[in-house]
Amino acid sequence: MKIDIISCQPGLIDGFFSQSIVKNAIQNGFVEINTHDLRTFGTGNYRQIDDYQYGGGAGMVLMIEPLARLIRSLQQDTIYDQIIYLTPDGKTLNQKTVNTLSLTQNLLLICGHYKGIDERVRELFVTQEISIGDYVLSGGEIAAAVLTDAIVRLIPGVINDETSALTDSFQDDLLAPPVYTRPADFEGTKVPEVLLSGNEKLINEWRLDKSIERTTLRRPDLLAK
Repeated sequence: MKIDIISCQPGLIDGFFSQSIVKNAIQNGFVEINTHDLRTFGTGNYRQIDDYQYGGGAGMVLMIEPLARLIRSLQQDTIYDQIIYLTPDGKTLNQKTVNTLSLTQNLLLICGHYKGIDERVRELFVTQEISIGDYVLSGGEIAAAVLTDAIVRLIPGVINDETSALTDSFQDDLLAPPVYTRPADFEGTKVPEVLLSGNEKLINEWRLDKSIERTTLRRPDLLAK
């Protein structure tokens, strides 16, 4: 898989991808991640990438010309399955979307900044718009990092135990059950006996019951699905 990311602050993303699972996925050849500095395609001697919005109002807007030039430059070498704009007014990210995107080969992510991007970029180039929640960040870089991490960990081979990702919260519209590790008894607080029984059928039933119980208490909206 290849993921290209357009940003006017690529340093925010590069640091994130130099750690943990994503770093290992890159080093082992499971994914190629490239960050592209929008300013290199800026307008004029000062590499301008933003301007005042028509109609007045506070806040700058990322201009269409630098974005169009950069997107078209990348499209010369890559056919993208999706061109995704990270924006608060996009569709809220969920596990089903992540699962679908993990099956693609080439993704292009656009990080917004300031008041956002010229609407014509969305009309001409963007195929999908994603939000990571009902709040506003300083830019789309953190959202791009969140989306990339969620996708990369599902690529076969990235996580040593591939079944681990399949039992995460939200995979079946349920929250994950409680988990325990050694010691079995900590100051009188004990691990449930069923988990020590070795009976896989009973353990799976217990986990499902606890997933339903936890989802009912914490995210009843998921059960409605």
